[in-house]
Amino acid sequence: MKLSLAVLLLPGLCLAAIWPETLGPYHRTATTAPALADRPVWEEYGLQEAETATYENGPSSFTATAYRLTDTTGALAAFDWQRPAQSTVSNAARLAAETANGLTLVHGNYLLSFTGYKPARPELDAVAEALRNVDTTSLPALAGYLPAQALVPNSERYITGPVSLEKFDPGIPPSVAAFHLGAEAQMGVFHSSKGDMALAVFTYPTPQIAMQKVADFAKIPGAAAKRSGPLVAIVLSPPDPDFAERLLGEIRYQAEVTRDERVPTRRDNIGDLVINAFVLIGILLVFSLVSGLALGGVRAAVRYTRKGPEPEALVTLHLER
Repeated sequence: MKLSLAVLLLPGLCLAAIWPETLGPYHRTATTAPALADRPVWEEYGLQEAETATYENGPSSFTATAYRLTDTTGALAAFDWQRPAQSTVSNAARLAAETANGLTLVHGNYLLSFTGYKPARPELDAVAEALRNVDTTSLPALAGYLPAQALVPNSERYITGPVSLEKFDPGIPPSVAAFHLGAEAQMGVFHSSKGDMALAVFTYPTPQIAMQKVADFAKIPGAAAKRSGPLVAIVLSPPDPDFAERLLGEIRYQAEVTRDERVPTRRDNIGDLVINAFVLIGILLVFSLVSGLALGGVRAAVRYTRKGPEPEALVTLHLER
């Protein structure tokens, strides 16, 4: 049976030291490689290394697990997948969820999970400073296109390839999704009075590609699909077609333009500009005066110390007609 190189190397990578020796009043007592269920999904998300540490402080103890992914997209996907189903939003980070005795959050391309303890912000900052190879690129914007109406809490899943598609939305063939074109998808489960339904929003590099793909999605039996810009939204066999149409109607692509903003400086103050001009003029006048005195003094010194006859006086001739 063939195993990919990533699978063979992953156990060794898991032994890399990620967690610090101390975390607040707790001391690290052991580190292990976490058990990874659905290893192919982790591979697709780009898992590079993982480590579980046990911390103790007298009779108190907790465990902390860190996963380093290739990029922030993989960290977002892992967060959607690994956060507890009953967790609530936490303000510990931009992507963070907490339970009564635990915390799960994303820092760059790292997914951090605490069980039995919820660290305070200074402790989290200390952990973040010690992390290696942190990716600080922006999170993908696709997650923000899911409608908020009737979304089942913590049902979101991020799809980056055929493996995660098969796990989270198996009714869509990978050939239709066309990941070789750069597709990614955000899906979520929505509750209606007639039953739950999954809505997946795919993004493509250009609106033209999305226009071609929406026709392929529409050919899936029982599918309802809609395109908006480079986005294609699809619901498979909805128990409530009217509710599904309302969900699809809320998918609207909004282009975002990023530009550098001008930062005001002291040069923007006209008063400072005038004052600086007068200061420059004063500096130039002083420089001219000092230069003139220095040149005159040098010439006088040379004339005083010169030996020999005085240079002949300048003779001026005036020629008149």
